[in-house]
Amino acid sequence: MPESEEQSPEPHEQPGTQPDEPLSRTLDPRSLRAIAHPLRIQLLRVLRRYGPATASQLAERLGESSGATSYHLRQLAAHGFIVDDPARGKGRERWWKPVHRGTIFDETLHKNPDPEVQGALDVVMHEIATIHTQELSTWVATRHTWDEAWYGASDFSDFRLNLTPERLRELNLKIHALIDEYSDTSDPDAPGAARVRMHLHAFPQHDD
Repeated sequence: MPESEEQSPEPHEQPGTQPDEPLSRTLDPRSLRAIAHPLRIQLLRVLRRYGPATASQLAERLGESSGATSYHLRQLAAHGFIVDDPARGKGRERWWKPVHRGTIFDETLHKNPDPEVQGALDVVMHEIATIHTQELSTWVATRHTWDEAWYGASDFSDFRLNLTPERLRELNLKIHALIDEYSDTSDPDAPGAARVRMHLHAFPQHDD
């Protein structure tokens, strides 16, 4: 199954990550069930994107109670998604940072007969789809606040192809490889540079 930051790996190191940290974590049935909660997915997304934070800071950003964020952060830590950041801790306040920069779905998950696994997979995939929709909607609503060059450089396309599963996989791999080329040569400090989000959705569709 596809990569996802959320769940997709970010091309650049995120604040608080180290060069030797693994790029991504492959979800198995146990870790999938552990992350299958909308707030946990959002917490992990924010930590991966913006770097280490406390439960209180995350609660304020996400509009949740600190009690809720504290509980779900502890659950993410128990399953190895995040760890303490002792370099930032002051007193009793705990700072958390992500262990991985992205997540990959094990391709065997969709074949698992356990209803709990399938339910967890539905939760995670629907939450990721919701995040992608929100990000795209935000761009559409705020595009007038960006320089005209960004509006012209952005993409808002969809395509219809007739492919076998093997050919679709081949196409996805080529697209990922091309994105990696730009990731390896990008300079976040270049004048005029900004974080760019790319969503890649590729799936079969029945004829209407």
